[in-house]
Amino acid sequence: MLDYDGEAREYDASRGGEARAGAAADALERLLPPGPCRLLDVGCGTGIVTRRLLRPDRTVLGVDRSPGMLGVAARRVAGGVVCGDATRLPVATDSVDAVVLVWLLHLLPDPAAVLAEAARVLRPGGRLITTVDKDDAYFAEDSDVARLTAELRHRHAPHVPDHSARLLARAAGHGLDLVGETVFAGTGQGRSPRRWGEVIEAGRIPWCAEAGSEEVTGLVRGLAALPGPDTPRPDPLYRLVALGA
Repeated sequence: MLDYDGEAREYDASRGGEARAGAAADALERLLPPGPCRLLDVGCGTGIVTRRLLRPDRTVLGVDRSPGMLGVAARRVAGGVVCGDATRLPVATDSVDAVVLVWLLHLLPDPAAVLAEAARVLRPGGRLITTVDKDDAYFAEDSDVARLTAELRHRHAPHVPDHSARLLARAAGHGLDLVGETVFAGTGQGRSPRRWGEVIEAGRIPWCAEAGSEEVTGLVRGLAALPGPDTPRPDPLYRLVALGA
């Protein structure tokens, strides 16, 4: 897993910066409950999205286990961040109106414990909002890169931690059903074929983990041979779902 403490200072610039954060916050607003609200942003990272959720009638607390990330977040959300684990949230049962999990579940071997903990802290009628299907975000629109990588991605699909169908089934076990969804673009994050080849060779793509070295080498060569190898393909389209009782 990425060294989030070491990457904290440059993390935002490498992940779409303010443009992506603004799009994420706008999408969250479309799904958050109206009116006064106590909101918990789990895995808040640098707080770049968290600070955009602040409202006069909304109490916002960001939680992250990386001290490096929280050091940046504390400058953005003064007094509104705390160090904590998503599987043992430092929050009382039935105490928050909304739990936000943005770009978190895809990082976990198994999201079951995090979902259970989010359900624990939610008040009756509360709302859990999370990104899902992150691996597919770059391929929501058809492109030559999407077609070339389809076989490996589909082979890996059963192992994706944030697969929407499985998450919805698990959430239902906690009395939470789908009540809304939306998408937002990761502005400026579309990768060129050459860039895809670089991140694949660096071992940063989960759906290549089970492929053999010859298959990966062949994929990288195929990407390099595509027309416009340095032209970015479509921006990723991230999917958000809202779950509630």
